[in-house]
Amino acid sequence: MKSKTGVKAWLAYAVIRAAFCVVQMFPIEWNLRTARLLARIWIRVSPRHRDRAVTALKIAFGKDYTDAQILSIAEKSLANVAMFAIETVCVPRMITASTWPKYIKFRHVDELMRMLLSNRGAILVTGHYGSFELMGHLLAAVGFQMVSVMRPFDNVYLNRFLVRNRKIHGMALLEKKGAASAVEAFLEDDALVAFVADQDAGRKGIFVDFFGQPASTYKSIGLLAMSTNRPIAVGYGRRLGNHAQYEIGVARIILPEQWRDQPDPLRWITQTYTSALEEVIREDPTQYWWLHRRWKSKPKTRAVKKPESIDVERASEQA
Repeated sequence: MKSKTGVKAWLAYAVIRAAFCVVQMFPIEWNLRTARLLARIWIRVSPRHRDRAVTALKIAFGKDYTDAQILSIAEKSLANVAMFAIETVCVPRMITASTWPKYIKFRHVDELMRMLLSNRGAILVTGHYGSFELMGHLLAAVGFQMVSVMRPFDNVYLNRFLVRNRKIHGMALLEKKGAASAVEAFLEDDALVAFVADQDAGRKGIFVDFFGQPASTYKSIGLLAMSTNRPIAVGYGRRLGNHAQYEIGVARIILPEQWRDQPDPLRWITQTYTSALEEVIREDPTQYWWLHRRWKSKPKTRAVKKPESIDVERASEQA
């Protein structure tokens, strides 16, 4: 990734900041409706993004859904990406220690709450699904030391603004590259460290099963858990309908004693949290970011079967 600075980058940042100001002037429900409208325009102006989502969905669900259903899921997925962009602006002010019950419901969080209240550090894992920053904002709002590991934005000015903004609202952001020692220190200080763990890790990643296909996955989360002896909680924040109502849930908690006797602990940890993320996605695939080229890297000994193409016009008629 090459960082962008200079006049063009600053002007782009200024436009985005102006858009942020406009968004803050309106109720969140209005903004979410606007996001869905913009997503429809996005699909018409740049159908390649929808087509990329369709290709990924064919890999994951080609045997389960018709072409028309896959096309519908792809378009709803892009709408959810657009709504997330709006939430990036609105959620830090929406979710506070006093206001969160207005927006959030919980599912299967009892074990996580017991773990958090034991005042030991933990690793939180999620995917590009729903409103995936939501759990971090909530935990920071109610007083937990919250650290998120991020891939920085190319635009340096926008990246600096978001890092400052999240810090104001109680969440520290660390850039992924070179963060290992700092993350270990935070965990030793009993902080909660969050990762978005579903991006392609290239040839150097560890390949585990994701929707029946080998997916290159970063080793760092498993190695960090093993070196610090900290549990991993696989969680999510999903929208309930198209409104500013959300469900925060936990799909799996992975404890150190569960991986110690495994013949390959790193692979077991990575596969376990990846499978838990898959279960979450299967519950509502429209909220996953199928734009990501999750199966971009291929293992040397196993190739991903190329999905059949979809006739978009025909699928639209079926829908």
